Amino acid sequence: MNQFISGIPVAYILGLAGILFSIGVLGVLIRRNIVIIFMSVELILNSVNLVFVTFSKALSHISGETIVFFVMAIAAAEAAVGLALVIAIFRHKKSTNVDELQSMRW
Repeated sequence: MNQFISGIPVAYILGLAGILFSIGVLGVLIRRNIVIIFMSVELILNSVNLVFVTFSKALSHISGETIVFFVMAIAAAEAAVGLALVIAIFRHKKSTNVDELQSMRW
């Protein structure tokens, strides 16, 4: 296993991914704006992608990078559907606060 990727220790990259993941989780748990929550979920997905790419490079195996492509494709579809839902909710409720969204019925 390579301990350095482009001169950067693997532990540093994994630490950065952990920090990004933690910020994303805190964003989902603390914030009430649905757009911020949506962005926090994207941050979580990208931190996981960073871990996959790091281990793929460290172990000189391409499977991690392949998984990242699938995760990116799913994240793009999730972003399109999620933003469409946010726009529909905003048009109907005139707010993006999740505390005001108490039912799934319109």
